[in-house]
Amino acid sequence: MNNKIIVGISACLNGENVRHNGGHSRSRYCLDTLGELFSFEPCCPEVAIGMGTPRPAIRLVGDIDSPEAVGSKSPDLNVTIPLREFSETRARQVEHLSGFVFMKNSPSCGLYSAKVYRDSGYPHTERRAGIFADAIQRLNPNLPVEEDGRLNDAVLRENFIQRVFAYHDWQHTVAENPTPRDLVGFHSRYKYMVMAHSQSSYNGLGQLVATAGTGDARAIAQRYIGELMAALKMPAKRKAHTNVLLHILGYLKQTVTGGVREEIARVIEQYRIGHVHLAVPITLLQHYLNSHGSDYIRRQAYLNPYPAQLGLRNYI
Repeated sequence: MNNKIIVGISACLNGENVRHNGGHSRSRYCLDTLGELFSFEPCCPEVAIGMGTPRPAIRLVGDIDSPEAVGSKSPDLNVTIPLREFSETRARQVEHLSGFVFMKNSPSCGLYSAKVYRDSGYPHTERRAGIFADAIQRLNPNLPVEEDGRLNDAVLRENFIQRVFAYHDWQHTVAENPTPRDLVGFHSRYKYMVMAHSQSSYNGLGQLVATAGTGDARAIAQRYIGELMAALKMPAKRKAHTNVLLHILGYLKQTVTGGVREEIARVIEQYRIGHVHLAVPITLLQHYLNSHGSDYIRRQAYLNPYPAQLGLRNYI
């Protein structure tokens, strides 16, 4: 358990009977699959402010940018202030977390899907974050967050878990006492991962790291992790993955035969046009890199961003 990555989770997704109707929304994927690697820290903000279980359902009403949390059937019930106060306080106590999974559609925990109702009783067209989820991501902008329903999408699932592992790596290798050496070492391992997500961020972060020895290391590190996590949040496209794979293939130019490189290039092309999943060229490249690659390229986080047992690249 001590070796597991600590990730926050809405308590109902953790299988706890904390929903307004006294039930739960246990996430089999989170608990049965990710639970092998993550230690989930649950929270139900509505129970935390004393609403109890079961309890009257609440919903967001009013202005889309600053809604209030009131009873769905009893508008006189207004828990906006205690819910906001708890959320702001809790959001300042999650520095130890490496990610957070929220319950979809919840007025407190929805990340992208919380409805806000007009005075007419009809919801606004757009949706937003619930009060608790909003505070968590607003006060912890680098923390990887996701909504449980979106984890059913293979690309979004892989993206979130990759970000969790990258952020956890940062927390334990650089964040506590950043030095230019640590920052350069971290960036050297994440260069190709960044390239897969954003070429402009790849260029910008490289330029930022080049200043590591000339300024305030902590300030530079804070800027770096902010830009890194923003870049990684953008799901990588096949074209970008293909570019990275070809760059990595270049590291075998002097150590394997031309025929082998041509075969690997053909598999990368099969991935580019959608005939195979990303795991196929990655596995083939790793086979040759393990025997013929340099220590530098074998250390690239892009090649092993998370444990292979998750099988995430078998679906993208």
